[in-house]
Amino acid sequence: MPKSPATQRLKPRKLPVQARSAHTVEAVLEAAARILETQGLAACTTNAIAERAGVSVGSLYQYFPNRDALTVALIERETAQLLADVERAGQGETSHGRILDMVRASVAHQMRRPVLARLIDFEEKRLPLGDRDQRVADTIHAQLTGALQLPDAPRLADRELAAYDLLAIVHGMVDAAGERGELDAAALERRVMLAVGGYLHGASPDHPRTGWPPG
Repeated sequence: MPKSPATQRLKPRKLPVQARSAHTVEAVLEAAARILETQGLAACTTNAIAERAGVSVGSLYQYFPNRDALTVALIERETAQLLADVERAGQGETSHGRILDMVRASVAHQMRRPVLARLIDFEEKRLPLGDRDQRVADTIHAQLTGALQLPDAPRLADRELAAYDLLAIVHGMVDAAGERGELDAAALERRVMLAVGGYLHGASPDHPRTGWPPG
């Protein structure tokens, strides 16, 4: 299916091939991130980004046709770290361990650069990123489903549905904490795991005897 004009304008003009061009793109993205963190959305213009990155506006436009395309690339950069952490969490040996590590990855994504994370959340809602958001959600859902299939997981009537519910619980709580400006990662992890554990206890036919989490 052909991409809509709105989606096409969010694509980079070209991708960096050589190390020098990759360095330029990374400098531009980090400059945008720094401006967002220190001055906010209104100040994050292509001219300001180019000046902060130490490149010409022409060099910036070689890679990005507009600020929105640059913003999407920044969103992709930040999301890549989250997905890498979720993939690593999916290598754990126990259901509880995997889910805990995925919760930690989600909280770390929000807390690593909290001001940037909040502004990126805002931009994600504004821009037409439905396909991209679905891809990210599908990746995390698959990892959660895998965690719920391990031997120590509680018995569930529908693991895939439970994974969707857990995804909504974690995403909702972490995003809400970000909007409130929370900075205590450990406290947020505990609350999210309480919500996750409560859901799994209630969804298991063994409730209230289910042994998840262990101990």
